[in-house]
Amino acid sequence: MKKIFLIIIGIFCAYLVFLGLKINRFYQKIYTPKNGKIEEGKTQFNFLIFGYGGGKHEGAYLTDTIMIFHVDIKNKKAALVSLPRDLWVPVPTKDGSRFFSKINAIYQMELFPENYPQINPKFLGKKNDAFFTKFIIGKILDIPIDYYAALDFDGFKKAIDILGGIDVEVEKSFTDPAYPIEGKENDLCDEETQKMFKEVEPFLKPGYNPEDKERVLKDNPKLDEFLKNATESPHLAFPCRYETLVFNKGKTHMDGETALKYARSRHSLEDGSDFARARRQHRLLEAIKDKVLSLNLITKVPTLLDQLGDNFKTDFPLSEIPKFSKEALKAKDYQFFTYVFSTQNYLQESISLDGQFILIPKEGHNNWNEIQKAIKIIFEGVDPQKTPTPTTKVEVKR
Repeated sequence: MKKIFLIIIGIFCAYLVFLGLKINRFYQKIYTPKNGKIEEGKTQFNFLIFGYGGGKHEGAYLTDTIMIFHVDIKNKKAALVSLPRDLWVPVPTKDGSRFFSKINAIYQMELFPENYPQINPKFLGKKNDAFFTKFIIGKILDIPIDYYAALDFDGFKKAIDILGGIDVEVEKSFTDPAYPIEGKENDLCDEETQKMFKEVEPFLKPGYNPEDKERVLKDNPKLDEFLKNATESPHLAFPCRYETLVFNKGKTHMDGETALKYARSRHSLEDGSDFARARRQHRLLEAIKDKVLSLNLITKVPTLLDQLGDNFKTDFPLSEIPKFSKEALKAKDYQFFTYVFSTQNYLQESISLDGQFILIPKEGHNNWNEIQKAIKIIFEGVDPQKTPTPTTKVEVKR
């Protein structure tokens, strides 16, 4: 018996050594070193979490999901805050002026700075460390962003599949008739569609002659309808590019592919806004947390490390993992609060000078004061719109 026990201990120790080597190799691949030193005694942390398409997806580095995860270790509080991708934010330039961009393009800017020569290079960091994205978001919210974690779509699917899927509480039933099929973005479906597209293609681009358009569409209602659909409802003009998603209310087991569709869907009448999508993403993260806590995750770690090395990036240092792992085991002790910035609270719709649909603060263009006050209250686990007075001040210790 003693010999068998020693063999088991030896195998376990060998596995831990193997696991340690795996983790170190994985970190060498995903770790983008953080600027500056880790502050001793710090008890509050802000993580920037974002997801992007990656690979061959259209707009591969536009961030589809942007969240701030706040953790207060001392007071056992955590908050998850979503920012909409159409938020119109200032970008610093070389000459001291600013131009504005949708927030979902900021990460792309720092990855490909050669395409944005007007940006002040001192804010760009090392191109692969998300320094610029952290700077912009930290500036508008008036909070320090300590670390970031970025995951592409393939990594998201892989992680959930390795966990064996997740059980998600679908809050309301919805049908999305226009979910894009990967790889079919430019398909013209059939011969008839190809012919119509060829005739209207010049009118899908700016600068066309209105007289030419009137001449081509005259006495041709079918072509007129096709052009309208191509610009306003492309799933009707090019049905082969899209699939219809149906999610029914209630607990639903989802694999990685299904979970990604649930997270990205935004064209349903019942639950189709970007804000509704953000709330769905919160429920997904809650389901992932529950699954992770219910598993003996140590047996799945090698597979996760092998699969996610090309899909995940972070500047969270290896030395901090033990501390946060201990806190993860205490997750049930934490007060957890979620919030989505939307037009129902601090944002309003607008149109940019170049005609883009954008979101700006209700206080006015580039006025972040109320949002900055709100996020500090949110970090305390309180809905800022339900506080006793609009001017309630909350001290957040750093």
